[in-house]
Amino acid sequence: MIVACHQPNYLPWTGYFYKIMKSDIFVAMDSVQFPRGRSWVNRNRIKTNKGVFWLTVPVQKKGRGLQNINEVLISSEHNWKKKHLLSLFHCYKKAPYFNEYITFFEDIYKKDWEKLLNLNLALLKFVIKELDIDKKIVLCSELGAQGKGTDLILDICKKVNGDVYLSGYGGRKYIDKDRLEKNGIRLEIHNFKSPVYPQLFGDYVSTLSIVDILFNCGKKAKDIISV
Repeated sequence: MIVACHQPNYLPWTGYFYKIMKSDIFVAMDSVQFPRGRSWVNRNRIKTNKGVFWLTVPVQKKGRGLQNINEVLISSEHNWKKKHLLSLFHCYKKAPYFNEYITFFEDIYKKDWEKLLNLNLALLKFVIKELDIDKKIVLCSELGAQGKGTDLILDICKKVNGDVYLSGYGGRKYIDKDRLEKNGIRLEIHNFKSPVYPQLFGDYVSTLSIVDILFNCGKKAKDIISV
């Protein structure tokens, strides 16, 4: 049983979905601390005719101290939903699969989202469905897994009967490989490279939000990502 874990990011990049494809069970780490400072959990990048542009979901921080991701509330002081939808319109209206996906985003940005986690999970589930990724996704909080770092990974693997832990290349320095192996868990590391695919606005730009490949390639995105 191959287990992969990651924070539930906002409209994550292609490598995120590659990780899900290569795992048997994917654990969304909703009960870990929301990163201080800038984070992929509430923002991501799209491509414009002037370069990359950040889509950021404003969150409430003042007076809330350290928060777990599943506790983070979206700030209602900013008209972020309209800005995000208009950005998608302006950047992808000439993309081949614009009409196929824009209705979903219109519906998403019409809703009143209170928690960042719920928004991110709704987007994640939509992309997984569109790419026909038949993998089980569970929340870390639902498992009741405890600990930090390698301890948390071990507890997660134990609770889901995992014997292989799949990590991205960047996560290798935070994992104690020897401890995993002593507990019967093999560490597998994937150094995923952002795939080259047709884009608007000139030269290819890597590590963009999944929306870029969806609007440009549609369901073919799955084959492009999984290569």
